[in-house]
Amino acid sequence: MKPMNKYIAIVFSLLIGITTYGQKKIKIDGVVAVVGKNMVLKSDIEKYKLELKQSGEPVDEISDCEILEKMMQQKLLAHHAVIDSLVATEASVKPMVERKLDYFKQQLGSVDKVVAMYGFDNLDDLTTELTRIEIENSLISQMQQKITADVSVTPEEVRNYFNSLQKENELPEFTTEVKLAQIVMHINPSEEEIKRVKDKLLQIKKDVEDGASLKMKALLYSDDPGVTQNGGLYTITRESQFVKEFKDAAFSLDEGQVSEPFKSQFGYHIVKVEKIKGQQIDVRHVLIQPKVSDKEKNIVKQRLDSIRSEIVKGNMTFEEAVKKYSDDKVSKLNKGIILNPFTNESAFRLSGEQFMRTFPSLHSKVFNLKQGEMTDVFYDETREGEKMYKLVLVKEKIPGHVADFAKDYVKIQNLALSKKRQETMDKWINEKIKDTYIKIGEDYKDCKFKDNYKKTL
Repeated sequence: MKPMNKYIAIVFSLLIGITTYGQKKIKIDGVVAVVGKNMVLKSDIEKYKLELKQSGEPVDEISDCEILEKMMQQKLLAHHAVIDSLVATEASVKPMVERKLDYFKQQLGSVDKVVAMYGFDNLDDLTTELTRIEIENSLISQMQQKITADVSVTPEEVRNYFNSLQKENELPEFTTEVKLAQIVMHINPSEEEIKRVKDKLLQIKKDVEDGASLKMKALLYSDDPGVTQNGGLYTITRESQFVKEFKDAAFSLDEGQVSEPFKSQFGYHIVKVEKIKGQQIDVRHVLIQPKVSDKEKNIVKQRLDSIRSEIVKGNMTFEEAVKKYSDDKVSKLNKGIILNPFTNESAFRLSGEQFMRTFPSLHSKVFNLKQGEMTDVFYDETREGEKMYKLVLVKEKIPGHVADFAKDYVKIQNLALSKKRQETMDKWINEKIKDTYIKIGEDYKDCKFKDNYKKTL
């Protein structure tokens, strides 16, 4: 089966089980397979093919039987996760649901378009369905981790794996990679702007304590991108994936209380505890991010332009400039080196989708640079709204090449580990199929599956 690209993977994980697409309801034309207590519908397969087509993937290269087997594998994992008492709750998956709703909102332009596209009557219905799907996805992921937790490879296994690929003339070709270093200079708002934001939040706090609706204030003033969906309301526990400052403020309040303004990496907030429900609390907040003026931006840009000139003239090295000037705490400790957040390695595949997706503003700036060259100073900001200027150095550029055992040991080790994990997973699947109720519909009885799902036929 051809690997899914990132967009399709996200769509697939979100929408398997949702019985609508486009502006029309899909006719559910029957259950095509049952695994344990989990069902695969004909419409699931049709949705998956539609999304492949919409993304430009060649639909003809993957058969309905291959799609069905992939889905049955997921249902098998989810079924045994429940049997093994693995747990996923609405609270634990809520941040993921919200992130994916934000992703689709960015793709389509508004939450109303997201709801309409997938045929739901309202956001609550769509959120309920996405929550159900993410709970299942969490169970699947936990089960996969449990199955492969103890899998590792020895140096001898890595060498044997490399030798086997070499013998079969199947050594992988690694594309061009780059190692990058950066100098980051944050653009900080003025003291006057910070005071304006705090004063605004204090006025909102007073208005709410005098009887005004915090929901309405959030809709009018909050910079939280989710405010149009939830009016600033979140249900959280102490384990929820919210920043520490937010949880500390929320759990220090009694029901009905409004906090003083406080700062987080996202900006300045006030929160109100709407309801306490045991270990959970419903909190509503207003977030205001201080603005930075063009004057403040220009001051930072000119300063970093000057630093770049000093590096070009040879008056200081890039590493010296990182140590002296960079505001990025993580890369500063590593001589400015940018780490791949997915692999924690310093190398990025220059043409890789992962690099383009993770650093969309950076990819085009370094693509044509040679080793040792720097970008121009450029503006950037984080998802949290933190604004900055950056200067990036191509510290190393590694041309594409056929795998070499010494140079590419870590990559080969990861490939060998991935292969061993897949073999462990395949063995587990074949064992569990034997004692799991599986039924396949008439239309799919002639499918040739990789694993023995047709044991009962």
